[in-house]
Amino acid sequence: MPTKHQLLTTLSVLLGACLAIAPAHGSAPLLRATPEAVGMSSERLQNATALLRQFVADRKVAGAVAAVARRGKLVYLEPVGLQSLESRAPMTEQSLFRVYSMTKAVTAVALMMLADENKLRLTDPVSNHLPEFKQVMVQEGGSGAPRRPSREVTVQDLLLHTSGLSHRTSELYRRLQVRSRSIALPQFVVNITKAPLLEDPGTRFRYSEATTVLGRIVEVTARQSFDTFVVTRILQPLGMSDTSFWVEGDARQRLATVYQRPQDGAMAPVEVEEVPFTEKPALMEGAVGLVSTAEDFVRFSQMLLNKGELNGVRLLKTATAASMTVNALPEAVLQGKGGNVGWGLGNVDVVVGAGSRGYLTAIGEYGWDGSAGTFFAVDPSKELVVILMTQNLPANPDGLRQKFKAAVFQAVME
Repeated sequence: MPTKHQLLTTLSVLLGACLAIAPAHGSAPLLRATPEAVGMSSERLQNATALLRQFVADRKVAGAVAAVARRGKLVYLEPVGLQSLESRAPMTEQSLFRVYSMTKAVTAVALMMLADENKLRLTDPVSNHLPEFKQVMVQEGGSGAPRRPSREVTVQDLLLHTSGLSHRTSELYRRLQVRSRSIALPQFVVNITKAPLLEDPGTRFRYSEATTVLGRIVEVTARQSFDTFVVTRILQPLGMSDTSFWVEGDARQRLATVYQRPQDGAMAPVEVEEVPFTEKPALMEGAVGLVSTAEDFVRFSQMLLNKGELNGVRLLKTATAASMTVNALPEAVLQGKGGNVGWGLGNVDVVVGAGSRGYLTAIGEYGWDGSAGTFFAVDPSKELVVILMTQNLPANPDGLRQKFKAAVFQAVME
């Protein structure tokens, strides 16, 4: 009969073996399949690749990486062109891109995770979490006498861009130096609340810096830095190992260069930020701060499509995730936005009527893009995720997003 020591030793060995073979949360690779296995055409997907190569040949973009997943499986991951025209480094599946406003959807997930944990409510006045908002004023149209808003800005206003805040590129925010990657989130909140709201909360959709304010709410509520929360609670569990707020070490060699092509001019590299993405910024920016890969963003998009779960890792309650990808704008605000495309709590555009937003065409489809040439689109009815990553100003030369998305749709056979 084995001794107690022998039993404990055997148990320890067996436990160690189990841990050695068990995959870490979120580390499982994306399932892959042939296009035909999920009702798509390999031949027609090659038309999408040919389109990208033609844009490279015509010097409209230096390069791109595109990805398509259907029915939970990755069926297309294609790099074309160059990361750098100067070094001739080719695009690869691991190339890194500044995704800019696609960051907003990640921040929205962070906020909604805390709501799921009852650590905040969407109806909370923002001043409950950030007292600076108690003193905010309204100056309609940026002129006239400042006054108190008709009601306080709520957390939901920030998610829906109905807060009255403005965009980082607005003349007002530039003049008041509201936003810089060289300042930390607490100072950013001080700066943005010194500027006036441009209208009463809840009265208009105005795309804005609200999502970076949400990042500060996340860190105040979670009692840890915003970037730590995003990395440990979202990126690591989802296996998004190539997504970060800045690029360091050997990874810098994988960061694609942003190019700008003036009309009838040659493509030239351009540094968009004073604090580049190869340095740790003071501002961990929920609106525009992340760098990612095409495959990593497929993982994030698939989690949304799966209503909050990926590979057995659940970030959000099913009902919460579902609420994030449908229009949440009130009817009057929706009509002011145009009526056909709404906005979800997940910080995504949502198609709600006939018409489209370019690369979003089907009713119920949702997604968003980045100002340096990236986009993601999710079509629940087709169980389809489409990602396109470039680094280009303008972000959508000659309608590349629409043309690529259309080519992918044409590859769907059933």
